[in-house]
Amino acid sequence: MTPTVKQILSLINTDIAPWHLAESWDNCGLCAGNPEWPVQKVLVGLDPGMPVLQAAQQWQADMILTHHPLFITPEKTIDFSMMPGLAIALAATRKMAIVCAHTNLDKAENGLNDYLANRLNITVTRALEADNQELSPSAALTGLGRIGTLPAPVSLNRVADRIKSQLNVKPVRVVGDPDLVIHDIAVCSGSGGSLIPAFLTSGATVYVTGDIKYHEARLIESHGKALIDVGHFASEIIAKDLLTRRLNQAVSRAGFSLEIRAFAGETDPFVSI
Repeated sequence: MTPTVKQILSLINTDIAPWHLAESWDNCGLCAGNPEWPVQKVLVGLDPGMPVLQAAQQWQADMILTHHPLFITPEKTIDFSMMPGLAIALAATRKMAIVCAHTNLDKAENGLNDYLANRLNITVTRALEADNQELSPSAALTGLGRIGTLPAPVSLNRVADRIKSQLNVKPVRVVGDPDLVIHDIAVCSGSGGSLIPAFLTSGATVYVTGDIKYHEARLIESHGKALIDVGHFASEIIAKDLLTRRLNQAVSRAGFSLEIRAFAGETDPFVSI
């Protein structure tokens, strides 16, 4: 049975990342398209940018599912010659829905932050910033970021080296004593600066995240703690693999028939020279 856009949205809500978990400022769900359109092919990516759009057109996808939204703040003008208007025009003319799972995926149990922690061989104990409105028994595991432990204490330098290999990223930015012994660790995918106060009171020794500013790094340093900034892209490109796997599982359980493919052509906009 071929599902509709609306049915895929329902699967994401019930099986992957409930929409109500999204932050109030965020724009998750259907960014462009018609809920009643049928879906036979889904292309999954990190950003709804031109590389993903072009690949979706070439493959004749009916839906693009990304982690980052097409837009967050309201657009005053929709110019079809440039983003995001270009994507909206393509969605309309090609009948190709654009859907995103952003902070709801970040916060969900078994969502992006749990997946990131698992990739780093961290045993998760709780959310870095728990969602107080989440009333489920697993509320401690729902929210932004994660706190956990490494299998054994190890130096900051060693943790950084492992992370470079585990996330296939080089170099990383490190703050703190290279010989500092790490056991308790905090992670937050994407831009984690807003959770620094939670990290400083969490009991964790090192914070793994991206997009940390100079004065934020100084604050962490002044508390005798450590930071490993892996960059926004490296901490979140793994979202496409998570979404592809989880959506395949949900679709199979629901008895739907469709193809789901992760787009492999996205690269970090930043390069080190």
